[in-house]
Amino acid sequence: MKERGYAEVGGARVYYEVAGQGDPIVFVHAGIADGRMWDTQFDIFAQQHRVLGYDRRGFGNTAMVAGAFSHHRDLHALLEFLEIADAYLVGCSQGAKTIIDFALEHPQMARALVVVSPALSGFTFAGELPKQAELLDAADEAGDVEQVNELELQIWVDGSHRSREQVDAKVRELVREMNLIALKTPEDLGDEQPLEPPAANRLGGIRAPTLVVTGDLDTPKTLAAADFTRHHIAGARQVGMTGTAHLPNMEKPEEFNRHVLSFLDNRS
Repeated sequence: MKERGYAEVGGARVYYEVAGQGDPIVFVHAGIADGRMWDTQFDIFAQQHRVLGYDRRGFGNTAMVAGAFSHHRDLHALLEFLEIADAYLVGCSQGAKTIIDFALEHPQMARALVVVSPALSGFTFAGELPKQAELLDAADEAGDVEQVNELELQIWVDGSHRSREQVDAKVRELVREMNLIALKTPEDLGDEQPLEPPAANRLGGIRAPTLVVTGDLDTPKTLAAADFTRHHIAGARQVGMTGTAHLPNMEKPEEFNRHVLSFLDNRS
């Protein structure tokens, strides 16, 4: 059974869920989601591990609060609260950025990294923007949250070369629900402090075994960040999942689980 609770972390009340026994594994969600994006992983991984999932501040059940913060420092404080000395870390998109930043700040606490559809602090990309970029800017300027949400779903969930009708409707609607919570968080609340110097300049310092997971329908920027990450972390492996966009674990959970469990089994 899941244990649910809140941890006092840097002035915020961070919602978390824990289940299972064994070596700890932590799931960190994307910027268009919350902890529910890992629902198709939680029970499976809890058969072999102590599994922790949580909502980063400003997402899901964790409200944003005023003041300076860093997501990787929140993660560290949460692990200390739960008395987890080290763990396997799985993060998607902004969650991947969080676990990479965390591993650089606390290398002794990162047993291994699973970096899914990664964002990367300090990474620059000179390629084309998504075709929805101008419409997204206009909707954001107009304060049309529903349109912003729909356009972000097109970019991140539908992905390139795919219509909304070709995407699992349940996946799409859950992401719509999760992303809407984040979009309604006041933009002037909370002051995120970036990692300095950024991770893109420091990946050579990561010694934790690393698996990079991508979906072939993801954005060019994300795929470029994934390749950059794989090439700059010594020994990193990469797995590409076909027919998926930014959230491959939600679209093809059985395949995703198989890749990650195989990787972790080799670390035990």
